[in-house]
Amino acid sequence: MTARSEERGGELLPGLDGLLLEWLPRQRWFAGKGRPLSQVRVVSVQKLSARVHHTVVEVTYRAGESERYQVPVTQLAELDQERGYARIAPPHADDDMGGPPFYYDGLHEPEGTAAVFDLLRESASAGSLRGTAATELEDLTGLPVGAEQSNTSVVFGDAYILKVFRRISPGLNPDLEITRVLAEAESPHVAAPVGWLEGELDGELTTLAVCSRFLKSGTEGWKLALASVRDLFAEGDLHADEVGGDFAGESERLGTATAEVHALLAERLPSRRATTEELSETSSQMLAQLEAAAAEVPELTSFSASLAATFAALPGETGPGVPVQRIHGDYHLGQVMRIDSGWVLLDFEGEPARPLPERVRLASPLRDVAGMLRSFDYASRFLLQDRVEPGHLAYRAEEWAQRNRAAFCDGYATGAGADPREAKQLLRTFELDKAVYEVLYEARHRPSWVNIPLAAIERLVGEAG
Repeated sequence: MTARSEERGGELLPGLDGLLLEWLPRQRWFAGKGRPLSQVRVVSVQKLSARVHHTVVEVTYRAGESERYQVPVTQLAELDQERGYARIAPPHADDDMGGPPFYYDGLHEPEGTAAVFDLLRESASAGSLRGTAATELEDLTGLPVGAEQSNTSVVFGDAYILKVFRRISPGLNPDLEITRVLAEAESPHVAAPVGWLEGELDGELTTLAVCSRFLKSGTEGWKLALASVRDLFAEGDLHADEVGGDFAGESERLGTATAEVHALLAERLPSRRATTEELSETSSQMLAQLEAAAAEVPELTSFSASLAATFAALPGETGPGVPVQRIHGDYHLGQVMRIDSGWVLLDFEGEPARPLPERVRLASPLRDVAGMLRSFDYASRFLLQDRVEPGHLAYRAEEWAQRNRAAFCDGYATGAGADPREAKQLLRTFELDKAVYEVLYEARHRPSWVNIPLAAIERLVGEAG
């Protein structure tokens, strides 16, 4: 994405920079919410069709940092009321606001999604953009998935799902890298990529989107877990193992699937023993995150000394023999799907807010285990959030969480040949680090939820006493 394409941005899409300055911060996938912006600038434009352009947008913050996003844009000479929901415009813009050209988010209207998918489906090129179809793909109409997170996903018929990475970093995205490796190893626990879109960013070939088979028979693990908790709460006098919707069997199978994926990743991608220096760096990152969280959440300060001691002790207590490898990196019940044949793991890009070099760094697989254990805790408490008096249901929620955490570890032990609970201190350290991250996240996005990770920290700190 070159200086020449940067110069053409203003010519092809006049006025778009100013509109994006107001529009971008309101998007669910925009990572810089709450940070003052100094500039939004279209730095690359590639024409996909007569009215659809692929743009790379550089966002600069007042503090000096910058990051880039991709926004396919459909440009029209007249307003189109049927595409109004996708319009790139100031908040509460009426039909008379602004003049031609009018811009629409191409991933939320048919013409734009068709142009992006056709580039991939036809293995075609547009400027520095290049689509690759790993197999013959049908020509289908795309509909965006309703709930956006850090990316935008578009489903084509009931055959494919295209995930477009909104915030982009130079290089190969681990979601494409790892799913290709697992698919080549014939893992039943991954949705094989059937195509991808790449472009040049800072001189590097960069992953922009990945297309996979749509798991039409699948149900997200989070939804299944919540259904189980709901069944338990409806039968308030029964224990978790007595309810028809008991989830422990699925949790155990998920643990086994997770261990099998970890084993394949260790076999097919780099893996080794961590050095003392690497463990010290991990410890420093944990301590820095703790400091940031405690500064924003006063309730955390009563645990700060114990947490700091735990994180500081990491290099000495574990030693340099900790196995490290490529892992999922952002593992929870929302990242797994139950299909007819078993569990499938999704979204291997890691935590999108972290820089790409951090996301591809070798790490202990116990980080993924800790992430899933924290997710069981969240699932158990989610339905209590709106209850003024949870009463005996709080006890049932804790019972459900402990039962499913144990079942997951049992299954993992079956698949790995070693029980993750045997590394008790290391697993506890990763759980505490994840809970501190959750405290910071909830304080910034869902303040009423901060009690969930705080309660987990209190429990985990108490276990060390």
